[in-house]
Amino acid sequence: MNSDQRIVAIGAASGVVLMSASVWMLTQALPVPGISGPGDRLAYALQATLFAMLPLFIMIAAVGNSRFLSEAIDPTRHAESRSMEIDGRVVDNTLQQSFVFAIASLALSTVVPVRHLQTVWACAIVFVVARACFWWGYRVNPLYRAPGMAATAYMNLGMMAYVLFRTFAD
Repeated sequence: MNSDQRIVAIGAASGVVLMSASVWMLTQALPVPGISGPGDRLAYALQATLFAMLPLFIMIAAVGNSRFLSEAIDPTRHAESRSMEIDGRVVDNTLQQSFVFAIASLALSTVVPVRHLQTVWACAIVFVVARACFWWGYRVNPLYRAPGMAATAYMNLGMMAYVLFRTFAD
């Protein structure tokens, strides 16, 4: 393993550990919602998912404003600066992760026990923080995007695995 791979591996592992601990702590700290019906569960999850989409909107606005204020206003010129190129890649990845998060969190809200439904909001909060870390890390050094990337990707995977387990175990 070369030094770049070690940086990414350590970053990814720390992202997963921090994500797991954060989701657990937030689940303990957030109030249990007083809802039970499937429609109420989905509405609860949609609100959390909308919150989780804030980074994507902010990133899209940042890219649009950067283009507007530069020669890259015409994307066919290929006049993007390095930071604009990074921001575009961050938007692309955030859109991908947001899509998976939206589906996984909605599905999670239908199978998680009501006493743990606040896990959906805990995941949304961690998702927002992890996406901010991904963006910041990518801007500092592309290798430093690993904690944020791993936190969101493995959280999404964890939600999907839990839903599939509950679906087929019941």
